[in-house]
Amino acid sequence: MRFTRTVLTGLVAELPPEVWTSDEVERRLAPLYTRLKLPEGRLELMTGIQERRFWPSAIRPSEASALAGRRAMVAAQVGPADIDLLIHCSVCRDRLEPSTAAYIHGILGLGAQSQILDISNACLGFANAITLAAGLIESGQIRRALLCAGEDGRPLVERTIRTLNEDTSLTRETIKAYFANLTIGAGAAAAVLCRDDLAVPGGYRIHGGAVATDSSANHLCEGDSAASELDMRTDSEALLHAGINLAGACWERFCATTGWDANTPDRVVTHQVGRRHSQMLFERLGLDTAKDCVSFDRLGNVGSVSLPATLALARGDGRIVAGNKIALLGIGSGLSSLMLAAEAL
Repeated sequence: MRFTRTVLTGLVAELPPEVWTSDEVERRLAPLYTRLKLPEGRLELMTGIQERRFWPSAIRPSEASALAGRRAMVAAQVGPADIDLLIHCSVCRDRLEPSTAAYIHGILGLGAQSQILDISNACLGFANAITLAAGLIESGQIRRALLCAGEDGRPLVERTIRTLNEDTSLTRETIKAYFANLTIGAGAAAAVLCRDDLAVPGGYRIHGGAVATDSSANHLCEGDSAASELDMRTDSEALLHAGINLAGACWERFCATTGWDANTPDRVVTHQVGRRHSQMLFERLGLDTAKDCVSFDRLGNVGSVSLPATLALARGDGRIVAGNKIALLGIGSGLSSLMLAAEAL
């Protein structure tokens, strides 16, 4: 896929105020750790995640998305009447029907001209939203789209902690399916995608990218609702290797489409899973780890929010500056990989 007139602008990250360190998570798992004689510190040691953030009380995904969406509109210098398309692109949704975007539309007071829809594709939702909205912009059907993602991993983590502590039949082997749940955090991100002549300074031109999908791995990470919470089981080791292999195939397509190679990007922004995933990904693609923009150490895995939030934070602290070429690399359960070539303006 190639784009010539699409710019991502007004990108913001909304970080929840409550911090849970990995040490705190392990303290909450004291009954499990005592029963199975697990060594303290293993969670941070194995993942590189020092802390993750959560909303302090129940929050709907629409409310989290709207928090970021309102800031993104201000940053992009647009109003409710300027948004032609609103996409909520998170794992978390308010309910099955109506779309979560319908609630965000009301919270933000967008006009009747706005199309609304949800895009859900595990951790790739935001990146998928960029490509779909870019196609509408390039074809002249819309001028601007507001992309919003709001994730709340707290119910999943709390349920996982209860399960691990209360189910005394679990062993060192069977708890592995729950391990990925303990890396999850919460947060929100949003941006306005628009035609280049409508963009304010400080955005990102989207040049194009590539996708690769391997649905034979769709059973390696499965989540579903249980009561009012999310239950998820992951074969972390198999998912890691399948994801890295898929990323390798996607990278070949990406380079063929964009003309980039491993030396082209000045910075690399990935979906943030943990230390081992990042190390293996960079090694497989031949990328320089010095170019990596890391956020998993302080945010954990925030689903679809991870990639855009990491990009926003890296720009905010000066790791990304105007003129930088940026490789945006995403992998989502299912499995699917989407990679985009962007340039900081």
